[in-house]
Amino acid sequence: MKQFVKGLFTLIVLCSLSRAYAQETVSTPQFRRDFLKEINRVRETGCNCGVTYMPPVPPLVWNDQLEISSMGHAADMAYRNYFSHTSLDGRTMQDRIRAAGYTYKGFKSYAIGENIAEGPTSIAEVMQGWFHSPGHCKNLMSARFKEVGVAFNNSYWVQDFGGREAFSAYEQKMIQSGRYHLLEKE
Repeated sequence: MKQFVKGLFTLIVLCSLSRAYAQETVSTPQFRRDFLKEINRVRETGCNCGVTYMPPVPPLVWNDQLEISSMGHAADMAYRNYFSHTSLDGRTMQDRIRAAGYTYKGFKSYAIGENIAEGPTSIAEVMQGWFHSPGHCKNLMSARFKEVGVAFNNSYWVQDFGGREAFSAYEQKMIQSGRYHLLEKE
């Protein structure tokens, strides 16, 4: 009987923990639409990021690889109870985004960025906070960023940005012919 009670207690604790860490808002079509609507409404008109005016820029589109990266980081921060752009194991935003498959190989240009927040309980609230923070706002308004993925886990939000520009057909032809050579920088 003593082992049964001990086993039952362990099961209850494990179920409680798994439920606590499973409060992740898995992206639904509505979640994506709501986020893109909030971001792109401001990108369309431009805004002030602190004292810097950011002009209108093209809309962002959703990227599943960036979402996977953001989901992993939000879950890690929630599970390990920390708040930082650098994971406790030393992984950076760049490490996480590349590990999710969002890489620069085959592209002429590549840019990434990240916003994080802890505490807001809604998309509107987290977006208001980011737009009122000059650095976060500049990420949201950067013309270099073309794609975004966002995740929420418990009270942690992660928004990963990316922008890649493909080579033109002419540039691809020149690369294939050996007339252009690619130099990669880490």
